[in-house]
Amino acid sequence: EQKVVNEFADKIDLTNSTMVMQYGAAAQKKIASFSDSALDKVKTKDLGEVGEDISNLVVELKGFDIDEEEKKGFFGFFKNTSNKITAMKARYDSAEVNVNKIAAALEAHQVQLMKDVVMLDKLYEMNLNYHKELSMYILAGKEKIQQVKEQELPELIKRAEESGLPEYTQKAKALAELCNRFEKKIYDLELTRTISMQMAPQIRLIQSNDTAMSEKIQSTLVNTIPLWKSQMVLAIGVEHSAQAAKAQREVTDMTN
Repeated sequence: EQKVVNEFADKIDLTNSTMVMQYGAAAQKKIASFSDSALDKVKTKDLGEVGEDISNLVVELKGFDIDEEEKKGFFGFFKNTSNKITAMKARYDSAEVNVNKIAAALEAHQVQLMKDVVMLDKLYEMNLNYHKELSMYILAGKEKIQQVKEQELPELIKRAEESGLPEYTQKAKALAELCNRFEKKIYDLELTRTISMQMAPQIRLIQSNDTAMSEKIQSTLVNTIPLWKSQMVLAIGVEHSAQAAKAQREVTDMTN
């Protein structure tokens, strides 16, 4: 890479205005278009929607409280335990429909988040390549400026002083101005490289957020929802046991 930089530096012609103006411009355009594409990828995703789905799920699960409903009189119309179980199952079936809808939406969000994580990995690699390309332009440019300032410019100044001819003085002045102009171009490239450097941790931050949200969704799908369903099964089982115990007590009382 250093060899490439050295060879490229030798080909730089500060007297070519077009070349100086376009120096590194292609790499700068890549960074600009890259920023736009990265922004588009982020804009199409709304993590707030994911959070809303999870909140709705929590409301749905926490809202299913048999004892609370019983206190409110929901089961007041049911005079026996079998009717209570029927009502419990009916309410569970209604809640399960909403829970399954939310779970399906969360699964879709998770798939999109996982795709985004892979896409952000690619963007990160692209950004690294652009950063490297800009760095090589900057190194070659600085090398050329150093070469001109330490060799070509002193020779022209010395020749102008020795000859006293205005044409050499003008050439030395023009070359010094060209160096100054090219230095400004290199500084502009360094600003673009700084933008590229700042984007790297930003990409990783977004990626980290996506991964964390995907993990939360995963935990919800494999832990929270199955646990809620299993607890419902246990609740019905407990109610059946209560029925059997009650019947047994009644038989015992009758026997006594």
